Amino acid sequence: MTITAAALQLAFTDEMDADIAATVAEVRKAAAAGAQVILPPELFQGYYFCRHEHDSFFSRAFPATAHPAIEAMQKVAKETGTYIPASFFERDGPHYYNSLAMIDDRGEVMGIYRKSHIPDGPGYEEKFYFRPGNTGFKVWDTRHGRIGVGICWDQWFPETARAMMLMGAEILFYPTAIGSEPAEPNLDTRRMWIRAMVGHAVSNVVPVVAANRTGVEEDQRFYGNSFIADQRGDILSELTTDETGHVIASFDLEEVRANRAAFGFFRDRRPDLYGRLAEDR
Repeated sequence: MTITAAALQLAFTDEMDADIAATVAEVRKAAAAGAQVILPPELFQGYYFCRHEHDSFFSRAFPATAHPAIEAMQKVAKETGTYIPASFFERDGPHYYNSLAMIDDRGEVMGIYRKSHIPDGPGYEEKFYFRPGNTGFKVWDTRHGRIGVGICWDQWFPETARAMMLMGAEILFYPTAIGSEPAEPNLDTRRMWIRAMVGHAVSNVVPVVAANRTGVEEDQRFYGNSFIADQRGDILSELTTDETGHVIASFDLEEVRANRAAFGFFRDRRPDLYGRLAEDR
C-alpha cells in the first residue's frame, strides 16, 4: 500500500475568511499533485494569537460542529477526495481546546483529537486559552493507511510518537506554529525542531510529516521549514523559511513496515522496565 502525503506552509493575514480560503486553495494544489492526506498548519484560521493573553481572543473559538474552518475543509476534502487533519480552536460548553478534526475523503469528520501537551511561555501562552486534551492520543484508519496526528508541542515528546506507533500508526503528522522566541531573540529553535521530529522518524522507523506557518505576525517571525522525512530520517521534501506552498512525498508502507521489523526497536522494547516513565515526579 502506498500513501502520498503533503504538508502546507502558508503566511496568514489574520482575516479568517481569507486565511481559510488560502488554505483551501493550497489543499487543491496539493491534491492536484497527487496528495491523498493533506496537513494544514496549526490554527490556520488567522494569526497565532497565543502570544497575548486577551479575553477577546476566546471569540475565535467555535464548536467542532459549527467551525468555519472545519466546514471549509470538509467541503474541499469531499471535492478532492482527500483526508485532511484540520487544526482548530474548539469551544465545548465552558471549555476550550486546541483541537484537530480528522476529515475523511467524503468530507465527514472521523473524530476529534485534543492537544495533549499545552505550552506556556513568552510568545506561546497557550495555557491561558486551552485545557489539556482529554481524548488521549488518536490514530485514524484511512484508505491509504493508518495515520497518527499530534499537535505542535506534542511533537517534542517522544512519548506521543511512541504511543501512536503502539496504536498502529504507519505515518505521523504534526501541524505546528513555531518561530522566534520573544524572550530569547538569539535562540533559533528551527534546527532543534527539525532534529526532534527526525528523531521520531528514526527511533520509530516511520515517516514524519510536519506543517508550519511562515511570515511575520506582529513581533514574531515564523520560520516555515515544513518538511517530510522518511523512515530513515532523510528529508525528502522541504520548504525554506520564507516559501509558501506544500511539501509532498510518497511511501510504500509495506517497505516501511519491513524496515521497522528489521531494526527490532519494537521487538526489543522492555515495558517491564518503563514504570518510571508514568510516575509524576
